[in-house]
Amino acid sequence: MDMTTVGDTGLLDTLQHEVAVFARRAEQTRLGGVGQVRNSMDRAAYLLLNRLDKEGPMGVKALAASMGIDSSTVTRQVAPLVDTGLVKRTSHPEDGRAVVLQLSPRGLSRLEEVRSSRRQLMAELTQDWAPEEREAFCSLLTRFNTALSARMAAAPEAPTPS
Repeated sequence: MDMTTVGDTGLLDTLQHEVAVFARRAEQTRLGGVGQVRNSMDRAAYLLLNRLDKEGPMGVKALAASMGIDSSTVTRQVAPLVDTGLVKRTSHPEDGRAVVLQLSPRGLSRLEEVRSSRRQLMAELTQDWAPEEREAFCSLLTRFNTALSARMAAAPEAPTPS
Protein backbone atom coordinates (compact mmCIF):
# COMPACT_ATOMS: atom_id res chain seq x y z
CA MET A 1 0.00 0.00 0.00
CA ASP A 2 1.35 3.43 -0.97
CA MET A 3 1.39 5.58 2.16
CA THR A 4 2.27 8.79 0.31
CA THR A 5 -0.27 11.35 -0.72
CA VAL A 6 0.07 13.84 -3.55
CA GLY A 7 1.32 16.64 -1.28
CA ASP A 8 3.79 14.43 0.60
CA THR A 9 6.17 13.44 -2.21
CA GLY A 10 8.46 16.46 -2.02
CA LEU A 11 8.52 16.44 1.76
CA LEU A 12 9.20 12.69 1.89
CA ASP A 13 11.99 13.08 -0.68
CA THR A 14 13.54 15.77 1.51
CA LEU A 15 13.14 13.56 4.59
CA GLN A 16 14.79 10.51 3.01
CA HIS A 17 17.63 12.67 1.69
CA GLU A 18 18.22 14.35 5.07
CA VAL A 19 18.19 10.96 6.83
CA ALA A 20 20.84 9.73 4.35
CA VAL A 21 22.98 12.83 4.93
CA PHE A 22 22.51 12.44 8.70
CA ALA A 23 23.66 8.80 8.54
CA ARG A 24 26.75 9.77 6.54
CA ARG A 25 27.65 12.66 8.87
CA ALA A 26 27.08 10.50 11.95
CA GLU A 27 29.43 7.86 10.55
CA GLN A 28 32.08 10.49 9.73
CA THR A 29 31.81 11.85 13.26
CA ARG A 30 32.10 8.37 14.76
CA LEU A 31 35.25 7.73 12.75
CA GLY A 32 36.85 10.93 14.02
CA GLY A 33 36.49 12.83 10.74
CA VAL A 34 34.50 15.52 12.54
CA GLY A 35 34.90 16.53 16.14
CA GLN A 36 37.36 14.85 18.44
CA VAL A 37 39.02 11.48 18.00
CA ARG A 38 37.92 10.34 21.46
CA ASN A 39 34.42 10.50 19.99
CA SER A 40 35.37 7.46 17.95
CA MET A 41 33.89 4.13 18.95
CA ASP A 42 32.43 1.41 16.82
CA ARG A 43 28.65 1.88 16.68
CA ALA A 44 27.97 -1.71 17.75
CA ALA A 45 30.39 -1.38 20.66
CA TYR A 46 28.80 1.87 21.80
CA LEU A 47 25.29 0.44 21.69
CA LEU A 48 26.31 -2.76 23.51
CA LEU A 49 28.24 -0.93 26.23
CA ASN A 50 25.43 1.58 26.63
CA ARG A 51 22.84 -1.20 26.99
CA LEU A 52 24.92 -3.04 29.60
CA ASP A 53 25.39 0.21 31.51
CA LYS A 54 21.69 1.07 31.49
CA GLU A 55 20.28 -2.44 32.10
CA GLY A 56 23.06 -4.15 34.02
CA PRO A 57 24.66 -7.56 33.55
CA MET A 58 22.80 -10.01 31.32
CA GLY A 59 23.25 -13.05 29.14
CA VAL A 60 23.80 -12.99 25.40
CA LYS A 61 20.19 -13.95 24.60
CA ALA A 62 18.75 -11.25 26.85
CA LEU A 63 21.14 -8.66 25.42
CA ALA A 64 20.25 -9.67 21.87
CA ALA A 65 16.52 -9.51 22.62
CA SER A 66 16.81 -6.10 24.27
CA MET A 67 18.65 -4.75 21.24
CA GLY A 68 16.46 -6.46 18.65
CA ILE A 69 19.34 -8.35 17.05
CA ASP A 70 20.41 -11.97 16.68
CA SER A 71 22.32 -13.76 19.47
CA SER A 72 25.08 -14.74 17.06
CA THR A 73 25.53 -11.07 16.17
CA VAL A 74 25.85 -10.13 19.84
CA THR A 75 28.35 -12.95 20.39
CA ARG A 76 30.45 -11.73 17.46
CA GLN A 77 30.25 -8.07 18.53
CA VAL A 78 30.99 -8.76 22.21
CA ALA A 79 34.14 -10.83 21.55
CA PRO A 80 36.44 -7.85 20.86
CA LEU A 81 34.94 -5.98 23.83
CA VAL A 82 35.87 -8.88 26.09
CA ASP A 83 39.32 -9.15 24.47
CA THR A 84 40.02 -5.46 25.12
CA GLY A 85 38.71 -5.59 28.68
CA LEU A 86 35.65 -3.39 28.16
CA VAL A 87 33.23 -6.22 29.00
CA LYS A 88 33.66 -9.05 31.49
CA ARG A 89 32.22 -12.54 31.15
CA THR A 90 31.13 -13.88 34.52
CA SER A 91 29.19 -16.88 35.73
CA HIS A 92 25.49 -16.44 36.34
CA PRO A 93 24.93 -16.14 40.11
CA GLU A 94 22.16 -18.77 40.11
CA ASP A 95 23.35 -21.03 37.29
CA GLY A 96 27.13 -21.25 37.21
CA ARG A 97 27.02 -22.81 33.73
CA ALA A 98 25.43 -19.71 32.20
CA VAL A 99 27.56 -16.73 31.18
CA VAL A 100 26.63 -13.16 32.04
CA LEU A 101 28.09 -10.14 30.27
CA GLN A 102 28.96 -7.17 32.44
CA LEU A 103 30.43 -3.76 31.75
CA SER A 104 33.94 -3.62 33.25
CA PRO A 105 35.28 -0.54 35.06
CA ARG A 106 37.48 0.07 32.02
CA GLY A 107 34.42 -0.26 29.77
CA LEU A 108 32.45 2.22 31.87
CA SER A 109 35.36 4.67 31.78
CA ARG A 110 35.67 4.41 28.00
CA LEU A 111 31.89 4.70 27.56
CA GLU A 112 31.82 7.84 29.72
CA GLU A 113 34.68 9.33 27.69
CA VAL A 114 32.76 8.78 24.45
CA ARG A 115 29.49 10.01 25.96
CA SER A 116 31.16 13.17 27.23
CA SER A 117 32.69 13.87 23.85
CA ARG A 118 29.38 13.25 22.08
CA ARG A 119 27.49 15.42 24.57
CA GLN A 120 29.96 18.22 23.86
CA LEU A 121 29.45 17.78 20.13
CA MET A 122 25.64 17.84 20.53
CA ALA A 123 25.93 20.98 22.66
CA GLU A 124 28.05 22.68 20.01
CA LEU A 125 25.77 21.66 17.14
CA THR A 126 22.64 22.85 18.92
CA GLN A 127 24.08 25.82 20.83
CA ASP A 128 21.79 28.29 19.10
CA TRP A 129 18.68 26.12 19.53
CA ALA A 130 16.07 26.94 22.14
CA PRO A 131 15.57 24.24 24.79
CA GLU A 132 12.14 23.55 23.28
CA GLU A 133 13.76 22.89 19.89
CA ARG A 134 16.20 20.40 21.42
CA GLU A 135 13.30 18.67 23.18
CA ALA A 136 11.22 18.58 20.00
CA PHE A 137 14.13 17.19 18.00
CA CYS A 138 14.78 14.49 20.62
CA SER A 139 11.10 13.61 20.75
CA LEU A 140 10.75 13.34 16.97
CA LEU A 141 14.01 11.44 16.54
CA THR A 142 12.96 9.00 19.27
CA ARG A 143 9.58 8.56 17.57
CA PHE A 144 11.29 7.99 14.20
CA ASN A 145 13.72 5.42 15.69
CA THR A 146 10.85 3.65 17.47
CA ALA A 147 8.88 3.38 14.23
CA LEU A 148 11.95 2.12 12.38
CA SER A 149 12.66 -0.46 15.10
CA ALA A 150 9.06 -1.67 15.03
CA ARG A 151 9.21 -2.02 11.26
CA MET A 152 12.44 -3.99 11.48
CA ALA A 153 11.00 -6.26 14.18
CA ALA A 154 7.89 -6.95 12.09
CA ALA A 155 9.80 -7.63 8.86
CA PRO A 156 10.15 -11.29 7.91
CA GLU A 157 13.71 -12.54 8.07
CA ALA A 158 15.50 -12.76 4.75
CA PRO A 159 15.84 -16.31 3.48
CA THR A 160 19.26 -17.82 4.02
CA PRO A 161 21.18 -18.78 0.88
CA SER A 162 21.25 -22.52 0.22
